[in-house]
Amino acid sequence: MRLIVLLLALLVSSPALAQGIQQTKGDFEDKFRQLDEVLADPNVYRNASGAPGHQYWQQEADYSINATLDEDGRRLTARATVTYKNNSPDTLPWIWMQLDQNRFRTDSMAELTDTFGGPGRRGPARSLGNGSAPARLSLEELRRQQALADNTYGYDISRVQLTSGRALDHTIVGTLMRIDLPTPLRSGQSVSFNIDWAYNIVEENVIFARSGYEHFPDDAREGGNDLFLFAQWFPRLVAYSDYEGWHNKEFLGRGEFTLEFGDYDVAMTVPNDHIVSSTGVLANPTSVLTATQRQRLAQARNKTDEPMFIVTPEEALANESSNPTGTKTWRFTAQKVRDFAWATSRKFIWDAQAHKQPGAEQETVMAMSFWPKEGGELWRKYSTAAVVHTMEVYSRYSFDYPYPTAQSVNGPVGGMEYPMITFNGPRTTLQDDGSRTYSESEKIFLIGVVIHEIGHIYFPMVVNSDERQWTWMDEGINSFLDSVAGYEWDPDIQWTRSLPRDLIPYMTSSQQVPIMTQSDSVLNIGPNAYGKPSAAYHILRDTVIGRERFDFALREYARRWKFKRPTPTDFFRTMEEASGTDLDWFWRGWFFTTDHVDISLDSIHRLRIDTANPDIDLARRRQELANEPEKVGVRLNREQGVPIWVLENPGVTDFYDENDQFTVTPRDTKKYESFLDGLEGWERQVFDRAVEEDANYYVLSFSNLGGLVMPIILDLHFVDGSKERMHIPAEIWRRNSREVSKLLIFPKGKELSEVVLDPDWETADADINNNHYPRKIIDSRVEAFKSPEPTSRSGRDLMAEVQQGAKKAAEEEASEGEGSEESNP
Repeated sequence: MRLIVLLLALLVSSPALAQGIQQTKGDFEDKFRQLDEVLADPNVYRNASGAPGHQYWQQEADYSINATLDEDGRRLTARATVTYKNNSPDTLPWIWMQLDQNRFRTDSMAELTDTFGGPGRRGPARSLGNGSAPARLSLEELRRQQALADNTYGYDISRVQLTSGRALDHTIVGTLMRIDLPTPLRSGQSVSFNIDWAYNIVEENVIFARSGYEHFPDDAREGGNDLFLFAQWFPRLVAYSDYEGWHNKEFLGRGEFTLEFGDYDVAMTVPNDHIVSSTGVLANPTSVLTATQRQRLAQARNKTDEPMFIVTPEEALANESSNPTGTKTWRFTAQKVRDFAWATSRKFIWDAQAHKQPGAEQETVMAMSFWPKEGGELWRKYSTAAVVHTMEVYSRYSFDYPYPTAQSVNGPVGGMEYPMITFNGPRTTLQDDGSRTYSESEKIFLIGVVIHEIGHIYFPMVVNSDERQWTWMDEGINSFLDSVAGYEWDPDIQWTRSLPRDLIPYMTSSQQVPIMTQSDSVLNIGPNAYGKPSAAYHILRDTVIGRERFDFALREYARRWKFKRPTPTDFFRTMEEASGTDLDWFWRGWFFTTDHVDISLDSIHRLRIDTANPDIDLARRRQELANEPEKVGVRLNREQGVPIWVLENPGVTDFYDENDQFTVTPRDTKKYESFLDGLEGWERQVFDRAVEEDANYYVLSFSNLGGLVMPIILDLHFVDGSKERMHIPAEIWRRNSREVSKLLIFPKGKELSEVVLDPDWETADADINNNHYPRKIIDSRVEAFKSPEPTSRSGRDLMAEVQQGAKKAAEEEASEGEGSEESNP
């Protein structure tokens, strides 16, 4: 018998059987069904708690690179020695490399599958009113197409060979390259090989890339100046993992990256009047920095109150008009990073400030910013300050910042992140008088984007999630934390996109897709991968779990997977295991469906206990009848003074004019006594207490119109002016996810006057108008406007336009003639 029970338990818990469970009668839907059949099975590499397993492994890739920038030709030439260590239990006959610059080839999968009318570059279709919508092409897109036609982009691979000199067979497949090894690489072995390559650098503002150059034609230097941002600039090892093997998914532009950690030694040869910002630590400062710059940098290591200039605005302005007399080679080293990026320009202003982390592995982190004069006072005031603020906040929710530098670089890329370095776009505007100003929106943009991109150094540069597949894993957590950091910076600034109330338009739109959609397939990447996950975490933290347990769980996730590669399953399981909360209902609803939140408070019924005592209950009913609205006809008769017969003729009255249906009779009294005698002891005790307390009983009825189950948060307003907040867990929907009722009991004298559902708009409830009982009048406004003028040619007064144009031209001609006669008498 015990064996049968165990077998049955095993079958019920198995994913295969769980998938076969069906509701065949009625319309019951289990919103709290476990996710076991969806999540990956635990194993020796990833255990059931969401932590790395005792046999967890990941690969390692080390790079030694020498790169040379041809500034005038806007071309990069480089060579690298790559050492790849196979820490997996598998034998690998080949290795795969990422060639991301190939994304800009005209025959790339990204270009060939780029649909017309896609986001960002082309104007929307315009209806003619007859059902047709002509296509429109923007000048920006025309410029991009012309640049692709006029230039050859993508990698030129000139050498792939073992360090011993033996050539390696290799096959290029779009943005990937397979390198066939002469001998399969067994577990625990390493292989070192050389790659030489070059590529033409794209103009970022034209091609819309994540890196490239920006040209400044108006600088004092003849021919202007360029600012270069280098990312995805070298062939990088494709990730190989326990759950997917080789992550050889084509780079299409949106889905970002997942990479292997390793050590880097990188030398960049650039014009000798350039300043370089880079991943890592400068290894040869005496070769590339002046004595003054080195002295300033040393002073900045002890300056924590504000940044100090390493290259001043005046020095940078002087550099703008200079011409290089040769080259310099800047050398940077970095340990345990998953990528490497850098920037270079003679235009850079450079400031630095120390951020102290007592007791951390990196006790001093250099927060630094690099920007051209176009960044102006906006960058001087806010960039490095935002870098420091980000580290202070994020470290509380994850781990101490693990690297020696954190940098913010201004350039044409609006916002992008790499280990120790970020690219951020906002700038000032040049005015006619030569001054530079910035709008409030640019200020908010800069502070927000620096916080967001520096935050990415934690997620995913250290917590190494797979951005190619699951954008939300890093963007969602990062958007959540950047909003936390933003409100700690200044709660009065209108930060957007990350709170539950911000996501309502997207969550109710027909364009919504599940968060768990693969990155390249998401139409609206912002609300889907950034905003909706962030809103979910705010709800978990503030509404479902509570701040203390949520923060503990998030820190546990970050620390478990620091310098490792987590999956969605690992995140879900860690958050549940560390918080002590079953959240399968939450993950299923928020991440796997497109349901939205719309809970309606439909009705409230007030109940009062019947005492069974006729002296009490019948008097109550008489009063209830007296409180009913007066009959309309009776009221109108009274108002018109119509006489009442029984008052005019007293002789027609009898017994029933003095006694009504609520008069207590001996029979009523006897029935009451019999009722009390029939109660058992505990029943009489309960009944007597209820009669004595005379409490107020309310039944609140709710309906779930949006489909997404959520906790029910209520503000209860009472007649005496007091107010209470009540939180009902989401599990109230476990047996009926469409409608539920809840009994609330309040002591005598505590009567409800109003109930408000989700009073602080914390659950992303789409319709707040059904959240009040009694219903509230909906506020709107009266807008004064005039009917718009006709825009079609048939509605224009062409005759008047032509006549007025001809008249104006004649007047201008006559005026010019008069001026000519006066000057030539």
